[in-house]
Amino acid sequence: MTEIKDRIGASSRPEEPSGPPALGLVGWLRWTWRQLTSMKTALVLLFLLALGAVPGSLVPQTAIDPIKVSDFLTAHPKLGPLYDKLGLFDVYKSAWFSAIYLLLFISLIGCVVPRLSVYFRAVRARPPKPPRNLNRLPGYERFEVEADSDVLEVAKRELRRRRFRVQTYDGAVSAERGYLREAGNLLFHFSLILALIGFAWGSLFGYRGTVLVVVGNGFSNTLAQYDDFTPGRAFGGDDDLPPFSLTVKDFQVKFQQDGPQKGAAREFKAQLEYQETPDSPQKSYVLQVNHPLELDGSSLFLLGHGYAPRVTVRDGQGNVAFSGPAPFLPQDNNFSSFGVIKAPDARPETLGFEGFFLPTAVIGQDGPVSVFPDDLNPQLVMTGYYGRPQPETGKPESVYQLDKSKLTQFEQNGDKWRFQLAPGQSATLPDKAGSITFDGYSRWVKLQVSHTPGTHLALAGILLAILGLMGSLFVHPRRTWVRVRDEDGRTVVEVAGLDRGPERGLGDEIHAITKSLKPAGPSNQEQP
Repeated sequence: MTEIKDRIGASSRPEEPSGPPALGLVGWLRWTWRQLTSMKTALVLLFLLALGAVPGSLVPQTAIDPIKVSDFLTAHPKLGPLYDKLGLFDVYKSAWFSAIYLLLFISLIGCVVPRLSVYFRAVRARPPKPPRNLNRLPGYERFEVEADSDVLEVAKRELRRRRFRVQTYDGAVSAERGYLREAGNLLFHFSLILALIGFAWGSLFGYRGTVLVVVGNGFSNTLAQYDDFTPGRAFGGDDDLPPFSLTVKDFQVKFQQDGPQKGAAREFKAQLEYQETPDSPQKSYVLQVNHPLELDGSSLFLLGHGYAPRVTVRDGQGNVAFSGPAPFLPQDNNFSSFGVIKAPDARPETLGFEGFFLPTAVIGQDGPVSVFPDDLNPQLVMTGYYGRPQPETGKPESVYQLDKSKLTQFEQNGDKWRFQLAPGQSATLPDKAGSITFDGYSRWVKLQVSHTPGTHLALAGILLAILGLMGSLFVHPRRTWVRVRDEDGRTVVEVAGLDRGPERGLGDEIHAITKSLKPAGPSNQEQP
């Protein structure tokens, strides 16, 4: 009968859910936020950020060398488009890298801001009351004093002298120090946020561009005159560029003439004349390495230099098809410089040349080479190409590369034609295709204009992070208690301490405090 009633009662009760209760939308959002702002997640995101930066150093980047990116796409027709879809050619502006960056930023904010309020409350809190059993603490000593002894007053003075914060309780003194350890930890995390803001500010509103200027020529700060330009995401075009202009009047360079470091650079100086605005007066400045010119929030740096042979090319009809300097790029420490000269307007055949400018040429077993970077024996060693005139496509081409896919190399007596010229000499092209004259050479300088508005903020964040890290590593938190109590008609003083981190000299400090509290006299007896 009882069994039947139990079954009836059980069947009448509602069934209890077997699984955990549903979190709901708010619960899931709260759980997601807690996971995102945990220290474990911040460390994982920091690792992913470092890992995500690796392709930026292994794969050519569009912002640094778009020509290498184009060559990579041509050389890898299958792998190149995949890299492009994954954003590996522009890692630091890709969606996945930005997502890691922003999640880390949010994680650090969510981790640090709540701890700020906790820390401020801890700073304002009083040192805690002494535990009931001080003899169980790692550092402990006791001794007896006279009943009317003012040992607590002496203890407060001694602990304050040792930079403790002191609080008096009934028959006891509590002291604590080392609050700056947690402050250093928080400062470190807050400084990371500050540095991230600085980097984000610079990447959004900054820009960086480089340009090669031949000595004697000028440059105006417009987008059209840059060789390459990397804008921030919030960059607004020419309107955001300061309207300065400059002319490179002269360039001086000195090399070590002898000794083990023969050929090493000793001095670079570019003499500039510039105007900050079209209406401002002209000024002079000597631009040197690590001594940039500051112009309306932008910095002008001297990055490099080289040679630009001045050449005149005449076509088969006797007309000048090209005349002027052609910058050549250094290939080694002795400034063996490779370059090309293009004459697409030559007729009846278009002409092109590629080869080397050797500032100090010497004929070796492998042919002409440069043995010194200065212009002691300049020679121009090149070969020529010809082809049918092609229609203009508007597609940009590199001035440092010659597209030979539709050109044919000149030949003479069955061999490929090459020529070697000194300044002032000329060479006649085979088949009466024209001539080329080496008029002389100039120097060129490579300039970089950069604007990074968040640099000072990022630098301040890094310096504060170092300061906070030092505080969290070297500040030593410790609590100390001094209590006076009666024990079988005797007045006993207990001194105890506790390290809140790795124990460093706790016993020595407790012994020193105890020694300073003991009254002078032979009757004083120390007890274990």
